[in-house]
Amino acid sequence: MPRLRQVPRDQVTDPLTLFFYDRLFGADRDPVAEPGTATGSPGDWWTVFALHPVILKHCVKGFQLYREARLDPVLRELGQCRAGWARGSRFVFSQHCKQLRALGVPEEKVQAVAHWQVSPHFDELERAVLAYTDGLVLDGGRVHDEVFAALKARLPDEEILELTYITCLYEMHATMSRALRLEFDDRPEPVVEVDAPEGYGTRDIVDDVLAGG
Repeated sequence: MPRLRQVPRDQVTDPLTLFFYDRLFGADRDPVAEPGTATGSPGDWWTVFALHPVILKHCVKGFQLYREARLDPVLRELGQCRAGWARGSRFVFSQHCKQLRALGVPEEKVQAVAHWQVSPHFDELERAVLAYTDGLVLDGGRVHDEVFAALKARLPDEEILELTYITCLYEMHATMSRALRLEFDDRPEPVVEVDAPEGYGTRDIVDDVLAGG
């Protein structure tokens, strides 16, 4: 379950929120009681963000902005998809794999986003976009001059700004989705201690390590 309260349909007073409830879930359905969207996600991003209509409106404007961008939508989606993978958001990664397929990107290329560095499926511009995304997400904005030069040689400044904004926007969504355990990011912490075998004490572990075991 999400870590924040969800808003049932009968508690929604904001017209924009109600519009999206109707559009995504159907006019007679309470998405809290009956979750599920056409893409297979639970839809609880919407029911949690409904807690704050001003924030929801701001997010929706961001979605509209990226859809109206001049940037090639395939490049846009490569950045969003890779941002989801790099930030460890199953939700953002999954949704934008689907968007890549909807744009006609071959399956082998979609699968290769996770290991683009050793894949032959991307051209020079696509590789520059993916490298730039890793600089934004994995390196906190530390982008090597050679990576940026590869973008500058192939994209106008306006489209590089769009790519930067959209990719960082979706890094934010990936981070928030994980923190609030929304959608496909509602999963247990994967890094936990693995128990030692029964009867294996702390002294035994120290001796084993010192012995090279």
